[in-house]
Amino acid sequence: MNFDVIIIGSGAGGGTVARELAGTGAKILIVERGDFIPQEDHNWNPAAVWRDLRYRTTETWLDERGRSFRPYTHYCVGGNTKFWGTVMYRLRPEDFGVVEHIDGISPAWPIDYDTLAPFYDRAERLYEVHGQHGLDPTEGPRRPFPFPPVAHSRVIGEIVEKLKGQGLHPSPLPLGLRENCIFCNTCNSFPCKIHAKSDAEVCAVTPATQYPNVSLWTNAIARRLITDATGKKVEAVEIERGGAIERVSAPLVIVSCGAVNSAALLLRSATGQHPNGLANSSGLVGKRYMAHLATMMQGFHPLRKNDTVFQKTVAINDFYWKGPRSRFPLGQIQSQGRTHGVMAQTVVPSAPLWAYEMWTARGVDWLAMSEDLPRVENRVTIGANGEIQLHYKPNNLKAHDALVRETKRILRRLGFWIVISHSHKSKNTTHQCGTLVFGSDPRESVLDTYCRTHDIDNLFVVDASFFPSSAAVNPGLTIVAQAIRAADHIKTRL
Repeated sequence: MNFDVIIIGSGAGGGTVARELAGTGAKILIVERGDFIPQEDHNWNPAAVWRDLRYRTTETWLDERGRSFRPYTHYCVGGNTKFWGTVMYRLRPEDFGVVEHIDGISPAWPIDYDTLAPFYDRAERLYEVHGQHGLDPTEGPRRPFPFPPVAHSRVIGEIVEKLKGQGLHPSPLPLGLRENCIFCNTCNSFPCKIHAKSDAEVCAVTPATQYPNVSLWTNAIARRLITDATGKKVEAVEIERGGAIERVSAPLVIVSCGAVNSAALLLRSATGQHPNGLANSSGLVGKRYMAHLATMMQGFHPLRKNDTVFQKTVAINDFYWKGPRSRFPLGQIQSQGRTHGVMAQTVVPSAPLWAYEMWTARGVDWLAMSEDLPRVENRVTIGANGEIQLHYKPNNLKAHDALVRETKRILRRLGFWIVISHSHKSKNTTHQCGTLVFGSDPRESVLDTYCRTHDIDNLFVVDASFFPSSAAVNPGLTIVAQAIRAADHIKTRL
């Protein structure tokens, strides 16, 4: 079977590219290993989502010691965007340059903020981002947001004023939400029952598949990429679906499986001409894996019941470039979606559910997030039986610990009696990026600045794999913006 373009993966990268290329008339196939998330009551059921893991993959990966674990990953139309918290930040202009951290150097990108800015504009319109410019002390020059910021609840509004009283500069979180959003308490990490979240399915894949030239195969797994006799071109993709294996051909192949799975696909596609995996002349395929250092925190006061429903509306970026006691960057702080009792019980199962419900009803939830630096020893490899193995040790820990301490100070000044925290540490697979770094030098990068592999002319990788650094903001909008930029470039080839 033949197409003009095969896109493997339907998340922020693949879904967006499909949407941008749909109008070209090219015969496009989107290959998604999962299925549609059904719109059902379980979408908003904390027990189903968090305790029963109803939508999470049952696949297991290996850690650096060969121990099996279940990653926080979802295989479905729209990919992990179906479960994201819709925070859609631009990287700061300085993030594109060399940044010195306590634990090392964050390298420069081969493009700058001004190059990506017009594509950020388009990405924010496509994903309906709400926000307010001019309040965040770290943001770059930009046009106004396409939609106004989401209003704070009474509790968060009071906290914002108290934060200002501490000399801080709280600013609205940029959120991708559609006009039918009801601002419920099951947004962050939940699929949206009414399709009001700006995820890749509703904003990109569904509009793309309205075109007659775009086909979507679900429950279809791309097993490997097959090169021609020269080894310089992908001539087919080996796809498993319905219990059968078939070869599908196209003159252009776009891999968008996520940083871990995209690297794994290239490694599994090794040939005699590419013994270490496709597009791996640099030796960097799978290496430099990054995932943000992230600590969930909750401020608790026994006498203050938090009646907030939609809580995730404010950020503190005052310590993004330096801390009050450090000249180095620390990261950012965000308010988070409400924690439900069963969610807390799942993480720390040591008390009856009623106790957790009582606790979470009197808590306000936050996230402290710091940049993870690229290390070649942090990498994705393929195990002896073909399974994914993730070798990962977090770094830049001093900066993150300082940010967590500062967040605790802030929350205690706000009057919270107790502040509790939890981190995923070495098992963090959210915000994954960096395994197929882009750059201008084929010896130091896997992809060029439009996400085409240096080694194979007709192979692109469009997801967070291309990140040279992780910065300290959510990667989603940057993935979308670069996907639009890459799609514009690809149009010149069609």
